[in-house]
Formats: sequence, C-alpha cells, structure tokens
Amino acid sequence: MSGSTFGKLFRVTTWGESHGAAIGAVVDGCPAGLTLCEDDIQQYLNRRKPGQSKYTTKRQEADQVEILSGVFEGKTTGTPISLIVRNQDQRSRDYGNIAYTYRPGHADYTFTQKYGFRDYRGGGRSSGRETIGRVAAGAIASLLLNEMGITFTSYAKSVGPVTVPEKEYHFEEISENKLYMPNNQAAKQAASFLDQMIQDQDSCGGTIECLVQGLPAGLGEPVFEKLDAYLAQALMSIGAVKAVELGDGILAASSLGSKNNDAFLKKEDRIVKETNHSGGVLGGMSDGSPLLVRASIKPTPSISQSQRTVTESGEETELVIHGRHDPVIVPRAVVVVEAMTAITLADLLLVNMSSRLDKIKAYYTED
Repeated sequence: MSGSTFGKLFRVTTWGESHGAAIGAVVDGCPAGLTLCEDDIQQYLNRRKPGQSKYTTKRQEADQVEILSGVFEGKTTGTPISLIVRNQDQRSRDYGNIAYTYRPGHADYTFTQKYGFRDYRGGGRSSGRETIGRVAAGAIASLLLNEMGITFTSYAKSVGPVTVPEKEYHFEEISENKLYMPNNQAAKQAASFLDQMIQDQDSCGGTIECLVQGLPAGLGEPVFEKLDAYLAQALMSIGAVKAVELGDGILAASSLGSKNNDAFLKKEDRIVKETNHSGGVLGGMSDGSPLLVRASIKPTPSISQSQRTVTESGEETELVIHGRHDPVIVPRAVVVVEAMTAITLADLLLVNMSSRLDKIKAYYTED
C-alpha cells in the first residue's frame, strides 16, 4: 500500500490497523534541538481518545504514546522519530457479521475491489483510529511552530443543526464543554440533539474550524502547491472530511468583488488587511493575517439502524452494525484537523526557508 506518507521535508508516515497490535507514526525531518517528551504528545492524544463522554465510542483505550527513537535527553536528534500507541481494547467479535457484507458509508467495498480482500475488524487501515498517528505527529509539528510564535485555536463550529455564529465565539469556553464548541450554550443545544440521535440510533456531522495566528507571509507556492491546495489535500485525507474551505469559503461564490477583496492598510510599520475574507491566503501563499480553515465532517457511518446492503457475492441483505461507535465524530476530530494543519504548515515553513538567497545567507552567516 502506497500513500501513507505526507510531506516533503517534514515527512509523516502513519502505520497500523484499528484492531492490530499497535498503531503509530514515523516523523522524519524534524530539526534537532526541539524539546520533546511523551507528555507533550500525550496532551494532544488525550483530546481524541475514546470514552470521554456519552457522545464518543465506549472503547476503552489509554492511547498512551511511547517514543521509540529520535529523542535523546529530552531533545530531538534530527533523526526519524518513531511513535507507537498499543491497542488494548479490541473487540473484533463485534465485526464478525460484516466479514462478507459491505457496510454503507464505509470503505469495505472499495478496499475489497482494490486489494482483493480486507481487514474487516473495525475497518482496519481505513478506521478512524488511524488518526492517532496523525495527531501524535501533529503534536510535534505544533511544538515546532510554537517555537516561532505560531499558535492554534481549533473548535467545533457546528454539530448537527446547531451552529455558533462568529460574533458569538467565546474561545475560553472551548475546553469547558465535551463538544469543543466556542459557546457553552450552543454546546448544550447540540448535546440535546445528540441525545436524540442516540435514542434514534442515528448519527450526525458538523464543521470544524482551525484558526492559526502568527504565520509569516509567503508560505506556499503560487501554482500547483498553493498553501490552500496543500491544506485541502491534508484535510481531505482525513476519512470523515467531505469539504474544506478557507476564509469565507463557499460564501465567496455569492459575494461581490467590492466586498470580497480585503483592503490593505499600513499599521505602524506593518502592512495589514482591513478584513480577512481570504482566510489568510492570497495567490496560494500566506499573507501574514490569521489563517482560517474549515472542514466539513460527515455523519458517523456506523449506526445501529438496519440498513440495506449486499454481501460480497452480491446477495441483497439487511445489516445492523454492532459494536461501539460515536453518534458524532466532530469533537474527537477537532484535534485531528489541527494536527494535519500543523503538519502542513511545518512542512511548508521548512520548504520556504530555501525560497530566497538572503534567508539562506542569513542562516549560514549567523554568529
């Protein structure tokens, strides 16, 4: 299987299956000298691990990370960083009835057509549990970016029909509710809707926003490797993501040039934008204003309602999916979106250091 590696200089490879012995990632290209320990990564993994509320799967996993290489005496060495999280609470018996039946909304059919057979235990490589490796690697990318004053604020903008308007954002409330919404009152409304989803044996989706501040201007390339194109690739590689927007996103299609264009102003000794409809990207490159990226998450495909499907032999049947599943993926996916954004930016930041001769000379002529 190809396609498990992302990045050019800051390269991340994820490995493992949902019900295998372990899952993890290898990060290559992280500069030497970054302070790093397992607790730094664990903080991020704790945000996506299961069993944190009644709105997440009841699978009990500590998701405890181990650093196997690339760190010595609390500092990265510049060599590949190997990370492992051991699976502890697999219940593969829950998936016996789907061994030869295609689950609606899942990769069972396409995986079988591509490879001839599949690991049906929880989706195998296509499981959402694969994102553990992304989050662990994203934690390292975030720490690297934090060294340069680049920070992240990520949250659930909407869950099902409940959406938080931008003017009602209260970022201090994100960590005060289990849904990671920037408004506690909206979170209560969303929780009531999710209670109904659980009762109906159904699921819902939502949207996640990631706000990045402190980015320098110039990250990304002006043609095929635009910052927004690279971000779209990174975020669309997350299994549950069905659309990606920058700034105003699809609303720009119904706007006017006179309103959508962001006016430039001189503020003290800096050039800034009066508005940020572009989401911090112009011509495929960061413009120095906050980067705002939005990901649309589909409803959890594993639901307990009876669904129509077919077996591998083409026989029509009804399927009831057993096991432990989230009625909504959004809260646990917030940190996954943040992680993939951080990995993308860390990679482009390293690439950008070679874009101008004066940058290279400044580095090699430092005392």
